[in-house]
Amino acid sequence: MPATLSPFRLRPWFRTRIWGVRDLSPWYNYTVTGEPIGEVWLSGDDCLVDNGPLAGQRFAAVFAAHREALLGPGWTHAERFPLLMKVLFPKEKLSVQVHPGDAMAREAGEPHGKTECWYVLDATPDASVALGLKPGTTEEQMRAAIMNNGLEPLLHWMPVRKADMIFVDAGTIHAIGPGAVLLETQQNSDMTYRLYDYGRPRELHLTDGLKASRAVTRAGKVTPRPEDGGEVLVQSDYFRVDRFSVAAGERHSLSAAVPGLDATGCVQLVFAAQGSGSVQWDGGSLELSRGQLAVVPAAVGAWSFPATDAVELLRACPI
Repeated sequence: MPATLSPFRLRPWFRTRIWGVRDLSPWYNYTVTGEPIGEVWLSGDDCLVDNGPLAGQRFAAVFAAHREALLGPGWTHAERFPLLMKVLFPKEKLSVQVHPGDAMAREAGEPHGKTECWYVLDATPDASVALGLKPGTTEEQMRAAIMNNGLEPLLHWMPVRKADMIFVDAGTIHAIGPGAVLLETQQNSDMTYRLYDYGRPRELHLTDGLKASRAVTRAGKVTPRPEDGGEVLVQSDYFRVDRFSVAAGERHSLSAAVPGLDATGCVQLVFAAQGSGSVQWDGGSLELSRGQLAVVPAAVGAWSFPATDAVELLRACPI
């Protein structure tokens, strides 16, 4: 193990899904040989370090061995790395789902629930997502619609376009339609209750799903606000996501001390949505191009990103 923990890339983990696609371009040059790919996990426990002294190690093992260097002093999150980032490639409508909050998750023996957000990397003109039910819809109406394979008209569908940020807090009934490529940032939990699947023969979880559902949530599109030379896309109780645009040949300087978060610094997940350049810090440099994710440990402190060509960076930090 190195004496200090430097920034490192994580190798994307390509996950098959029945609703996925066979063409992941321009984000990934990946040949699909079996079932379609629906999700590309960027910071999952089983993602492998792609460079440096820790190359080949599972991210979960790196977290267990270097928790304080990664997260910073005083962090109490001990079970697993707090955030999971992934890219979603839906070719078909995903099932209607709901995720539990922390309290319900703990009743089930899990450390926390699942609040998430979606940043739209690309979208066709007809791309949409569903957030919640239409106003006035009762639980009885929802149950009847599920039993009769007719829930879809009761959902509140909203169009999405490239560069939208959608916040989806725990308890929100939601679904993703085809046509959008989404960067998802979420609490690192896979607790999902499926309420409806358009008549497809998959298991539903009505009892737990209805218990987890809330009639009123904060879900919806978030307006970005300028800060620190970039934009804050969303800030919740669990994570913050920022966007930075760096012109070709320019350099953007950042720090582990993210405004509004712990002054001692936090770990940063840095995703290149387009373009290429490098993460640079005192003592090293790490190349990063479209579709790749770098982990910048809190212990690194100040770092910068010089762009080889025009870059759009998304940075996620746990709270």
